[in-house]
Amino acid sequence: MAHEAISTIQDEHGALAAMLRSIGMMIERGPGNEPERFFDTLRAMLFYIDEFPEKLHHPKESELLFPLVAELAPETRTTIDHLEKDHVRGESSVRELQHLLMAWELLGESRRTPFEVAAQKYIAFYLEHMRLEETIVLPAAKKVLDATHWKAVDAAFATNCDPLTGKYARDPVYDRLFTKIVTQAPAPIGLGRSGA
Repeated sequence: MAHEAISTIQDEHGALAAMLRSIGMMIERGPGNEPERFFDTLRAMLFYIDEFPEKLHHPKESELLFPLVAELAPETRTTIDHLEKDHVRGESSVRELQHLLMAWELLGESRRTPFEVAAQKYIAFYLEHMRLEETIVLPAAKKVLDATHWKAVDAAFATNCDPLTGKYARDPVYDRLFTKIVTQAPAPIGLGRSGA
């Protein structure tokens, strides 16, 4: 049976993975001849991660999905404990990246390497986090949650509506953010020039 929450989580993971890959591509290419555009776009992408996955996606996993799965599938508890620590660490990590990016932009090349190293670690950390959720937690949820559980979980995730998944209209409040990301970031998340 298909569950809306599983579909939403996977769609959001796909959008976030694409965002992370685009960030990695931008870092590899560097600012080139358009440093203002480069830093502006990276700031918008990091803000998206801080604003959407950290504030919408993770709380619903931590407050609803993970406790249910851990209770009904005790073999997942170690993984879920690890994922919960990731959630706590993730928010401070993205804020640290925002700070390191600003240091590079304002203080120059001597601050480039610390940002690049931290960003690559963050990308690897986040991709592994999503892999664990999709290979351990979601399969366990499909096995152990009943119709009543799914009703609550599906209803909670139905309110996320992340426009970068391609399934929802853009929220007018965030329209400028998404326009900037989609027009300036490289594929797979955006339409920006390959040299961005």
